[in-house]
Amino acid sequence: MNKLVTVTLVILSWGMGENIAVSQVSEPLVIHSPQEISDTEDRKIFQKIITDAQESGKDSYSLGEIIQGVATKFLGAKYQAGLLDQSPNERLVISLQKFDCLLFVETVLAIARNIALQDNNYDNFTHRVEQYRYSNGEMNGYCSRLHYFSDWIRDNQARGNVADITDKLGGITITKQLNFMTTHRGSYPQLVNSETNYQCIAAMEASLKELAFNYIPTPQIRNIYSQLQPGDIIAVATSIPGLDVTHTGIVYRHSNGSLGLIHASPGGQVVIASDLQNYVLKVRNAIGIVVVRSQNIKPTN
Repeated sequence: MNKLVTVTLVILSWGMGENIAVSQVSEPLVIHSPQEISDTEDRKIFQKIITDAQESGKDSYSLGEIIQGVATKFLGAKYQAGLLDQSPNERLVISLQKFDCLLFVETVLAIARNIALQDNNYDNFTHRVEQYRYSNGEMNGYCSRLHYFSDWIRDNQARGNVADITDKLGGITITKQLNFMTTHRGSYPQLVNSETNYQCIAAMEASLKELAFNYIPTPQIRNIYSQLQPGDIIAVATSIPGLDVTHTGIVYRHSNGSLGLIHASPGGQVVIASDLQNYVLKVRNAIGIVVVRSQNIKPTN
């Protein structure tokens, strides 16, 4: 599969970060050239992570433990808002040096699958990123990207990549109309500059009208710690109208058994928040969390 890989910048509908107010979404984007993130350097980083896992025997760990281990390899990496929309045409963006919150999660999940399958191929890794990021696992223009995390969950769950376990953990149901992108059109260059993209996103949002999803209320998060596993994906549910979640990260189990969150923080870099519930308590407009778990590995053809 020949895909053009580049480096870009975007503000995602659900990826704004934990302490960014809605009014701030329209701030000017800082554009970075593709040369700022080297494909050669990314390949070196990828290969080192794979080699370290194999030499230490960690490629035989559970998938969740592999995910946590891969995530820690990026501690200190720079946070860069977006990284997906520099080009007017949709491109498969790969970065192992800078991340926004979902790019971090997708990258970690894809590398973890390579490790679990004992697959050293970088191109297979980039294909796995594509499978997570796009509807039906295939890039087909801007509208094929899974812009809302609820849609990301739905699509990836249908293809066996992940399972939304929030309901099983005692989550409560909320119904929302997801229309943040079209009601904030000026914040999305791809919608401002393309009526086709705008109409396509509007149709996508219409298909998600009155979407019901489950979340664990913030005060109850600590009650489910015993049921969470390292590597579980956490999304911070929000009260912002038209939006489902504002941030994503990965459960991190400390050596003493306590649970934190490893994530690409809008504060500047990939970090570990020491306690998951305490972290969510500080997130503006947060109402709780959605919990998603990676599913069994299936070899890629």
